[in-house]
Amino acid sequence: GSIAVFTRGLLQRLLLLVGLLLAYLIYFVLSNVMGYGTAINFLPIQQAAWFGVPTFHAPTFELNAMLIIAPIALILVAENLGHIKAVGAMTGENLDPHIGKAFVADGVATTLAGGVGAPGMTTYGENIGVMAVTRVYSTIIFAVAGVFAVFLGLSPKFGAIIHTIPTAILTGASIVVFGLITIAGAKIWIENKVDFSQNKNLMVAAVTIILGTGDFALTFGDFNLGGIGTATFAALFLNWFFSLVDKK
Repeated sequence: GSIAVFTRGLLQRLLLLVGLLLAYLIYFVLSNVMGYGTAINFLPIQQAAWFGVPTFHAPTFELNAMLIIAPIALILVAENLGHIKAVGAMTGENLDPHIGKAFVADGVATTLAGGVGAPGMTTYGENIGVMAVTRVYSTIIFAVAGVFAVFLGLSPKFGAIIHTIPTAILTGASIVVFGLITIAGAKIWIENKVDFSQNKNLMVAAVTIILGTGDFALTFGDFNLGGIGTATFAALFLNWFFSLVDKK
């Protein structure tokens, strides 16, 4: 947060990375050097291989599993929709015409993931939080980042490094990125002049903001739906449910 406010230029663009590195260094000095708190264990990094391929699984078709997992696609759509609206609010651009393409891309990604034994795929709220604070919205950057992520994912040593990051540091970073998404949501309300004197709008906003900021996750088997997904889904349902009263 301090880096975001007090720095300029490239340093501000790399605020999350620099912030994590600084926090990691401070934690290392306090725990490993000075003996306060749980020391970081670097042994898994030394033991991890530089290169490794994930374990792939061929698809298997079981009716019970399909009945549980298939409906999750609808929730992924809701989460994706929430993310697109948030990006639209930040950039000031109407992204509604591109929603269909985003859903298709999400579907293709989920199909490919399912084909090799991975869970359903969706867009990530953390990236949107980073976009909000860096004000970098270039799509090519995310394509390059995606390629880097694939190569880093093929290195167990990098995975071991990530696992050594203390929970407290990751929690601090999460507070920043998810808080920024919440503000993006508030920006949508302000720009659309939402009337909060109406109980319907109050209830939709109240439930949604607590589900999202509280990160109320839903777990379906091995799949976990984050707070933004549950918040978006709840907002859509509540808005539809309360609108039935308006029609009457």
